[in-house]
This record gives sequence, structure tokens and C-alpha cells, in this order.
Amino acid sequence: MSEGIGFIGLGAIGRPMARHLVKKFGAVVWNRTEQRARAFAAETGATIAPSAVELVRSADVVMTCLPTSREVREVVEATAPAWRSGQLLVDLTSGDPATSRDVAARLAAVGVGFVDAPVSGGTSGAEAGRLTVMLGGEARWVEQARPLVEAFAATIVHVGPVGTGHALKAVNNALLAVGIQAAGEGLAALVKLGVPAAKALEVINASSGRSNVTENLIPQRVVTRAWPRTFRLALLDKDLGIAVDVLRQTRVASEAIVMAKRVFGEARKELGEEADHVELIKVIERQAGVEIK
Repeated sequence: MSEGIGFIGLGAIGRPMARHLVKKFGAVVWNRTEQRARAFAAETGATIAPSAVELVRSADVVMTCLPTSREVREVVEATAPAWRSGQLLVDLTSGDPATSRDVAARLAAVGVGFVDAPVSGGTSGAEAGRLTVMLGGEARWVEQARPLVEAFAATIVHVGPVGTGHALKAVNNALLAVGIQAAGEGLAALVKLGVPAAKALEVINASSGRSNVTENLIPQRVVTRAWPRTFRLALLDKDLGIAVDVLRQTRVASEAIVMAKRVFGEARKELGEEADHVELIKVIERQAGVEIK
């Protein structure tokens, strides 16, 4: 591929994605924390752009992986003079559809394409290059983005127009959140009744109640008391807020997801910004007076 690639955002999941891109295509990187960019460049041989403006000016395709769509919009606005017709922005952020549509419209006014491309699979999926990526945007821009996304993805699906990738990611994560809450509550009750967690999971995972939460997350993290930190509860709380907005904007009943948003928001206040998403179950255990084991 002859296109110049620029990558902005070297966080926990952006860094391994950028590493795959550098290895396969080469890329210029920029990060708000310069020290992180320098460490990444030393590790991978990537070139560091002196500023976001210079990165945009030098790249044909810019890829962003930032905490929220607000930061994406801020970067686009701050680099406005550098964008030129024919460029493409691929946003890997777990963002919100409304902001993405706004950013896409601003860029389209100067001939720049936009694809929202949020990912699922966590840091382990990013490291392995096995992420699931949902693409929202016009077909011509999606097809331009696809070869780049293939560097770190196992499953790539064009799901619809701009914003639909972000909407689908938010709904997917909302389902994860509901599953964690429901499984945690149900298992806490069963353990209090005298059912060992392993026995309960053996039955559930051979029955209709099974899910990724019961098959993987709870056995590997809760029952073992390992509690690894791979995806912050604060980010899942943010995604729940996006999902609630999507449901309300589409006038779809949102009782289950609204409830999960409240529960995760309260847990975020209690556990702090660095807690892992599965640690919601710690709150459930404390309130129930039992450990799921």
C-alpha cells in the first residue's frame, strides 16, 4: 500500500493496533503524551510527527483511537487547516454516533472521507491482531479503510452509514454490561443458597443462560479472584451512556440498559476510574455479603 498512514492515540488498545500497522505498512504516530509516543517509536521504529497538524498534513489516511468522540472532534478542529480533499479519517474510538456524523459532515465539506471503525476484543484481541471491527460509512471510504483494518482484525463488517459502527459498538457493550450485572446477581444468590459457583456455572454453561460472561469472564476472573484489569469499568459506563442515547433517539424502550447504566455509574463512583469492568461483581458481592466461589 502506497498511502501514508498517520495514527493518533497510543493508549492501551491503540498502541497494539498501531504496532500492527507499523509492522505491515509503516506509519507516522502522534500522541498527546509525547513520552508515550517516544517509547512506541523506540519499540517499533515508527516515525513521530512533531504535531497533530503535521501528522494530518503528511498522511493520506489518518486513524484515531481516543477516549471519546469529543477528543476526536477536538483533534479534527485543531488540525482543520491541514486537511485536504481525498484524505480519509478512520476513527477507531468507541465513540458516539451523533458526534461522528457531525465530524463526518465537517470533513465532507472539504472532500475528506470518514469511517467510524470501533473495535471489540479488548487489549488481548488487539495484541493478537484478532479484533472485530464494525465499519460505518460510505462504501468507497470503507473499502479504502478495509486493508488497513485487516492489519489488526479477524472480523470486519460494514454495518451501515456513518455512525452505525459506533451505535453497534455501544449496544454490544451494553449487552456485555447487562450480562455481567445479571450473572453476578444470580450467582451471588445461588452461592448464598449453598450452590458452589463452579457447579452453578457448569449447569448454566450447558444450558440456555450461558454467555461469554459465564463461560469466560466469571470463571477466569471472579471464581479465581484474579481480577485482571483489561477494560476499564469507566469506559463501559461511557459506552452504556451512548447506548442509552441511541435507544432514546430511535424511540426504543430502554429499561434494561438504563438500569445497567445506573448500576455501573454507581459502581464507577465507588470503585474509581481504574477499576476493571468485571469488578462490578465486587460491588454485588459486598452488597450480598458473599463471594462467588
